[in-house]
Amino acid sequence: MSPRRTALGRCAVGAVVAAVLAALFSAAPAHAADGQITGLAGKCVDVAGAGSANGTAVQLHDCKGTGAQRWSHAGDGTLRALGKCLDIVDRGTADGAAVQLWDCSGGANQQWVVSAAQDIVNPAANKCLDVRDNNSANGTRLRIWTCTGAANQKWNAPSGGGGGGTPSGFAVSEAQFNQMFANRNSFYTYSGLVQALSAYPAFAHTGSDTVQKQEAAAFLANVSHETGGLVHVVEQNTANYPHYCDWSQPYGCPAGQAAYYGRGPIRLSWNFNYKAAGDALGIDLLNNPWLVQNDASVAWKTGLWYWNTQSGPGTMTPHNAMVNQAGFGQTIRSINGSLECDGKNPAQVQSRVGKYQEFTSLLGVGPGSNLYC
Repeated sequence: MSPRRTALGRCAVGAVVAAVLAALFSAAPAHAADGQITGLAGKCVDVAGAGSANGTAVQLHDCKGTGAQRWSHAGDGTLRALGKCLDIVDRGTADGAAVQLWDCSGGANQQWVVSAAQDIVNPAANKCLDVRDNNSANGTRLRIWTCTGAANQKWNAPSGGGGGGTPSGFAVSEAQFNQMFANRNSFYTYSGLVQALSAYPAFAHTGSDTVQKQEAAAFLANVSHETGGLVHVVEQNTANYPHYCDWSQPYGCPAGQAAYYGRGPIRLSWNFNYKAAGDALGIDLLNNPWLVQNDASVAWKTGLWYWNTQSGPGTMTPHNAMVNQAGFGQTIRSINGSLECDGKNPAQVQSRVGKYQEFTSLLGVGPGSNLYC
């Protein structure tokens, strides 16, 4: 067990929505241009009859370059045409729920992630935009369906942008976050993460747009591994709880012998880490460690504290590893290298790397080199 923090060997969970299978199909989507979304047989996502009334069907049709086929990825997770949003009828999440045009409301049924694998995913339903019955005829209605990687779910769409292009200013939009953590505990809110970013403004805001996205993906991939996909807020093995009090510290353990167990997205543990993190953040975590499991913003801040300031068993902070392009493997070494790196636990390393590759793909960037430790 690391004396700095706890890594309990949890494997990250959560579905990988899209696999890069387009090469298996002969009907590859055409290149998108002028805001068009092109897919099956090179045809366009089209608003039927160019109507802008609520409930107007969205269909597949020959590309004509009209406003009914000009879509924008607004940066708030929506896809818009004719001033309205691509919307799932009746907020449906089941296979076969049709899509339509509707006034933009900010609802989960109007959120879409355009992935690097050419899927257009609604995170709330965890399903892909789909051409009904694989039918390329003009007028075929579009719907959502379980993601299969088939040609009738592959699209070329306007880019959603990244980095400061999201409303939050974070490299990961809320829709993308929801897709990354479809089964997360409600405690781990996107808003809590965004609020925490002010504590470490260099995080995911240093270097090129690609580097910013890579750092965000690296942090969230490690977080996913540590928490089982943002499912667990506290360490699950309660037998370990009394072990994290180092009485040799002059301030002792004022919250109690068993109060400093692993909490939050990077499992803050030990009284000396609660003291150091609290001092850095201006929060009395030594006397009130429970804030890390009760306040989402505080929890995220402790994760960012470790990421940006602590080297752990490594030689650099995870933040420096990513912005100086030392590679994702160095973030693993800094977080739990003494238990996982240099062949100690390759399965755990692979779990982290696999999640990082998934998240960078979702954000539309490559993972870089030196992925392993």
